[in-house]
Amino acid sequence: MELKNHSSSTSPFILLGLSSNPQLQKPLFAIFLSMYLITIVGNVLIILAIHSDSRLHTPMYFFLSNLSFMDICFTTVIVPKMLGNLLSQTKAISYVGCLVQMYFFMALANTDSYLLASMAIDRLVAICNPLHYDVAMSPRHCLLMLLGSCAISHLHALFRVLLMSRLSFCASHVIKHFFCDTQPVLKLSCSDTSSSQIVVMTETLAVIMTPFLCILFSYLRIIITVLRIPSAAGKWKAFSTCGSHLTVVVLFYGSVIYVYFRPLSMYSVVRDRIATVMYTVVTPMLNPFIYSLRNKDMKRGLKKLRDRLHF
Repeated sequence: MELKNHSSSTSPFILLGLSSNPQLQKPLFAIFLSMYLITIVGNVLIILAIHSDSRLHTPMYFFLSNLSFMDICFTTVIVPKMLGNLLSQTKAISYVGCLVQMYFFMALANTDSYLLASMAIDRLVAICNPLHYDVAMSPRHCLLMLLGSCAISHLHALFRVLLMSRLSFCASHVIKHFFCDTQPVLKLSCSDTSSSQIVVMTETLAVIMTPFLCILFSYLRIIITVLRIPSAAGKWKAFSTCGSHLTVVVLFYGSVIYVYFRPLSMYSVVRDRIATVMYTVVTPMLNPFIYSLRNKDMKRGLKKLRDRLHF
């Protein structure tokens, strides 16, 4: 009996994807392939523009280039498999493959959130304490913040995957999602998941809410400081440096909080798929546009890159 349960636990999973309607598979493939290519090209251009223009070698753009790199990796963990499944009849993913996808998804998603927090700290120091900016945001400090973000995120992901690997899956192996996410996989387990849910919720609250609260605190300080600036032009100039970052934060954390900060009993397949698409596919695709369309420095960097490549 134990051998049977072990065999069932390590059987492949079936990813249902975004829709089970056969007529929608090819249109969805075309849409998400286009979005994936736009994400890759857009974020690669951001990275190249930052590295090719010495005027963009600042802490804010250091974090932005790393955010773009993480977004490329983040979408690559999910979208290619989803595209393959849209054209496949089996839609299977191995037990180990599912855990590996879950690990990298969580590690990269959390690194994204810590990078967004690092960018908020950068804006906080630049606006509230400009005289100490060069010391507080030195290259060494920025590198330590990046390494710390990666280390915390990967440890969090490792802990979660080890927790999931202890669960048994004896009945259905059909995941009602387009990738191996924690909530839909937990729903399939025949083990008692009540303790796992408590640990997941508590640990997620600590790891995800820490950078979110950091961002919240930073912007409260920024707002208080900016409101003390006497001229309207000065206030607008200070706020304008934060607009792109705030937009990305709202898009990313809005969907993340909606998906993960609810009990498993409130999990909704359709609504959660839509919310998950927002932060796994849409936000990484929009980031290059958000950071370049209203940013004179990025526009100049992209123009310089274009001239170098003779476009």
